Amino acid sequence: MPYSGPFQPGDKVQLTDPKRRHFTITLVPGANFHTHKGMVAHDDIIGADEGSIATSTLGTDFLLFRHLMVDHVLSMPRGAAVIYPKDSAQILVEGDIFAGARVLEAGAGSGALSMTLLRAVGEKGHVFSYEIREDHLNFAVDNVTEYFGEKPEHWTPRLGDFGEITQEDLGGPVDRVILDMVEPWHFLDTVKDVLIPGGVFMTYVATVPQLMNIMEGIRETKSFIEPRAWETLLREWKVEGLATRPEHRMNAHTAFLVWTRRLADGVEPPRPQRKARR
Repeated sequence: MPYSGPFQPGDKVQLTDPKRRHFTITLVPGANFHTHKGMVAHDDIIGADEGSIATSTLGTDFLLFRHLMVDHVLSMPRGAAVIYPKDSAQILVEGDIFAGARVLEAGAGSGALSMTLLRAVGEKGHVFSYEIREDHLNFAVDNVTEYFGEKPEHWTPRLGDFGEITQEDLGGPVDRVILDMVEPWHFLDTVKDVLIPGGVFMTYVATVPQLMNIMEGIRETKSFIEPRAWETLLREWKVEGLATRPEHRMNAHTAFLVWTRRLADGVEPPRPQRKARR
């Protein structure tokens, strides 16, 4: 699917009505989109520019745009919970996912983070996505393939145990490791073995006990710098003149992100100096 230009047959198009309800259709010549607000002919959309308006037979106007990645992620079928855009965006920046990077992720889940990583590393990079559950891997492959229109050549999805991965399986060390699993602290030796010195390691965990275990596990390996941990709360605002206020609902806690970097072989991390208590 093209990212820009006039709509073409086969494109996924998001129609938005005056109440901001979204409807997604795949353009097929001669087909029609039926709603209680009237019918819209696909032929009226094909050839139009993004940002156009299609008017139904009952006079309702629908805004026309292609799906953005965030729309695809939040609406796609899933076997496992997805990493939400507010977190995946920070993984890209805090993890310094650069064009040409070799990135290893586990588990693949439903493929949301895989798509984000693939876009960031580009065709000169490579993403390895491991998943221990076959049903989850199938969701990931289907969702990624649907989004890109084909399975990207710079993506290697694999069914297997992350703890058994070696550098030989990956064709050498990787630049970044991202883990989204229940007990990532059990796999820190694997992370150390496959990650280059200076490489960034990030984990995504949902609960406080998980956070405590991964932070202490990283410290105990003495192969990484002092880890950082944080969460991000996202709250939208309603801006309508004097009615401007925060929205009543918000995307609050989704998970904790943990960040660290691998030390060179044989180097022990400096002992962190904490402020003395008064």
